[in-house]
Amino acid sequence: MAASESATERLIAAAEAHSAHTYHPLPVVVASADGAWMTDVEGRRYLDLLAGYSALNFGHGNRRLVQAARAQLERVTLTSRAFHHDRFAEFCERLAQLCGMEMVLPMNTGVEAVETAVKTARKWGYRVKGVPDGRARIVVADGNFHGRTTTVVGFSTDPEARADFGPYTPGFDVVPYGDSAALRAAVTEDTVAVLLEPVQGEAGVRVPPPGYLADVREVTRERNVLFVADEIQSGLGRTGRTFACEHEGVVPDVYVLGKALGGGIVPVSAVVSSRAVLGVFRPGEHGSTFGGNPLACAVALEVIAMLRSGEFQRRAARLGEHLHQELGRLADTGQLTEVRGRGLWAGVDVAPEYGTGREVSERLMDRGVLVKDTHGATLRIAPPLVIGEEDLDWGLAQLRAVLGG
Repeated sequence: MAASESATERLIAAAEAHSAHTYHPLPVVVASADGAWMTDVEGRRYLDLLAGYSALNFGHGNRRLVQAARAQLERVTLTSRAFHHDRFAEFCERLAQLCGMEMVLPMNTGVEAVETAVKTARKWGYRVKGVPDGRARIVVADGNFHGRTTTVVGFSTDPEARADFGPYTPGFDVVPYGDSAALRAAVTEDTVAVLLEPVQGEAGVRVPPPGYLADVREVTRERNVLFVADEIQSGLGRTGRTFACEHEGVVPDVYVLGKALGGGIVPVSAVVSSRAVLGVFRPGEHGSTFGGNPLACAVALEVIAMLRSGEFQRRAARLGEHLHQELGRLADTGQLTEVRGRGLWAGVDVAPEYGTGREVSERLMDRGVLVKDTHGATLRIAPPLVIGEEDLDWGLAQLRAVLGG
């Protein structure tokens, strides 16, 4: 190692040499974290305004969640679903209650839950709706991000996610996001589900026009089609409600959950629906070795308990209103060309004269703030819901500074 090489440079070089280059991370190496703050290997602190793409809604090292995990680690962590364990029934019951549903099918990662929802919709379509075998179709929206498995990238419209991974799984119809007429026209007798993000996260925190989700609900009811809401990023408090669908008073047939459900400690995801939908499965037709494991259930149960209080939803709504007011001021000056979002979640487009999203992210990193760019000019801002208002204001002050404000 060269005498002048820092620990950060050494660790980044090792990562670049020995890991596949599927990410382009900012040049920071985190060593510890607490609440809304992270500390790198050099001892420098950073304000986290990304929160693991909403996986860390409750902050780094949340004491309640760590305590729940630690207690379960001392007891049992994995049985597989070959046996019952003593945390499973309560987890399923509590999560179903939180969602106003009846049944839960637990998995691990978000995209596993999306794949599970696709299988659920198809099986329901054949068993219940009566679609002829092999003809089930699912309507999705352009700009979607539901994960990175081969099936899911097949109906992505993002060239980076999709290119060179074909042949793609058939059975999906893509319509413009937010276009109720196009969605209605795409639904046929063979359609079994409409799969949408109530707010599109990876696309830049795109909020659909008012009434769109209600229109989706109306169309799906009229045509006997499942409305599947991917609330992996938008759900569990992020938008100021437990679920983003609640902003339009809409209840889908199926919730797809993940990220924050594991509290930033373990991967936990789930498909939550009615008995009429999830009841189509029989033993052996779907499963997961780690899905619904005791450790995951223990952490998720604490997450559910925290959400049941409503504290985090109220906090996200209050701080989110403040966030959008401040970002709106930057838009008024022309430093930002557009501000989108809901609750403590925003996508902002940087005016070209101030640099690309990546360049602004790097300048923010130099000032102790971590965000992530997407689609060239866009920054995503999604701090942990536990962030203090003073810390949030400090982070926004750094954004103003790097934009020359």
